[in-house]
Amino acid sequence: MPPGLAARQSAVRLLAAVLSEGHAFDGAIAHELHASRLEPRDRGLARLIAATVLRRQGQLEAILNGYLDKPLPKRQGALWPILLSGAAQLLFLDTPPHAAVGLAVEQARRDRHAARYDKLVNALLRRTAREGRATLEEQDAAALNIPAWLLQRWINAYGDETARRIALASLTEAPLDVSVKGEPEAWAERLSGTLLPTGTVRLGAGGRIDALPGYAEGAWWVQDAGAALPVRLLGDVSGKSVVDLCAAPGGKTAQLAARGARVAAVDMSAARLERLKVNLDRLHLVAESIEADAATWSPGSTFDAVLLDAPCTATGTIRRHPDILRLKRPEDVAALADIQSRLLDNAARLVTPGGTLVYGTCSLEPEEGVEQVGRFLERNPRFTRAPIAAGESGIVADWLTSDGDLRTLPFHMLGTQPELSGMDGFYAARLVLGR
Repeated sequence: MPPGLAARQSAVRLLAAVLSEGHAFDGAIAHELHASRLEPRDRGLARLIAATVLRRQGQLEAILNGYLDKPLPKRQGALWPILLSGAAQLLFLDTPPHAAVGLAVEQARRDRHAARYDKLVNALLRRTAREGRATLEEQDAAALNIPAWLLQRWINAYGDETARRIALASLTEAPLDVSVKGEPEAWAERLSGTLLPTGTVRLGAGGRIDALPGYAEGAWWVQDAGAALPVRLLGDVSGKSVVDLCAAPGGKTAQLAARGARVAAVDMSAARLERLKVNLDRLHLVAESIEADAATWSPGSTFDAVLLDAPCTATGTIRRHPDILRLKRPEDVAALADIQSRLLDNAARLVTPGGTLVYGTCSLEPEEGVEQVGRFLERNPRFTRAPIAAGESGIVADWLTSDGDLRTLPFHMLGTQPELSGMDGFYAARLVLGR
C-alpha cells in the first residue's frame, strides 16, 4: 500500500459513516481506529481530513460541482468522499498536489464502483489545485458551510454581525483545553501551554494526548474552557453533597471531586458511566456513579448543589464536533428542549432548601438556554436567579446576559493566534432554592 493511503482510506470511511449512515463523528472515529489499527500519525491525519471536509463541505462541493459538466451517477461508490477529501487536502491542509491527487486516484482505482472515474478524479483535483484557492477567496464561507436553517436561527437570536462571527469561529479547529487538579501555573509551564483567566490550561491542537506530561499520572483531563465554567459557578463545594446529572463522560464530575465535593454522578447510559469510571480511575478521583434516568431519578434525599449539563443540540461545540453541521435538524431543538424541561423539573426536586441548581447546555439556541430557564422559573417560583458577576471565575462582562446568566460564544476568549482562540458556546444559569 502506498505511504499515506491507509490514512486517506480511513478518512473516506469516516465520511461515509457520518454523511451516508448518520453516525456521530466521535463514535465513527472510535470504531474506525479500532478496526483499522492505524499508526498514531495516520490516525491524526485521517481525523483531520474528515473533520475538515465536515466543516468545509459547502465550500468544497461548490468548487467541485463548478468543474463538473453533468451530475455524477448515483452508482459511484466512494467517489464523492474521495473527491471531497482530496479537495480538502489541497485547499485547507496544504498537502502537496502530487500526494493529494495521486493518492485520491489510487483510492478510486481500488473502489470497484469508483474505479472507472479515476481519470475524472485526476482531472477534477488537478483543476482544484490550480484554480481552487482563487475561488475560495470569493466564497462566503459562513453561508456555504452553515446550514441555512441554523444560520438564520443565529441571526434571529444574535443579529447579523454576531451570527457571522459565530459561524466563522465554528469553522476553525478548537485548541486543546485541559483542567488540572492543582497548580495550574506549573502545569501550564510544563505543558508549554497558556493559563487562561478562567483557570483552564490551553494547548495547541494536534499530537497524542496520552503522550503529554501528566496524563499517565492523572494530573489533568481534557475539557473545553467554556464547559469548565458551570462547576466554577457553584463556588466552594468542599465537603458539600453535589449531584452531577447527565454526568458522563465525567469532566464536571472530575472538577467537583477535585474540589473536595461528595459527588454522585448520574447517567442513564451504562457504557458512558463505565467511561466515566475509567476517567476517574486515571485521575485518582472518587465519585459515586449511579445508572439512572435523571428525569425520573428519586434518591429519597436532597443535595447542597445540583448540576445539570443537559443533553442538547450542542451547536456551541461545532469546532470540536463538525458533524453537528451535517446531522442536526431544525426539529431537534424543540425535541431536546422538551427533554431539558423534564430534567430541570426533576433536578429542582433534588435541591436542599437554600441550595444551588446550575443548569447549562452547550447549545447556542435560546430555547435550550435563557428561554428554558425563564419557563422553569415560572413553574418553580421558589427558585430565583443568583446572578453571575463579571470577574467571577475569570468571567468577563461580555459573557453575561442582562439577567446575569453565562452566555459564551465560539469567538470569545481571543488568543494571540487564531488556532489558540475561541471556546465552546455555553449557556448556564445559577438558581437558588428559597428556604
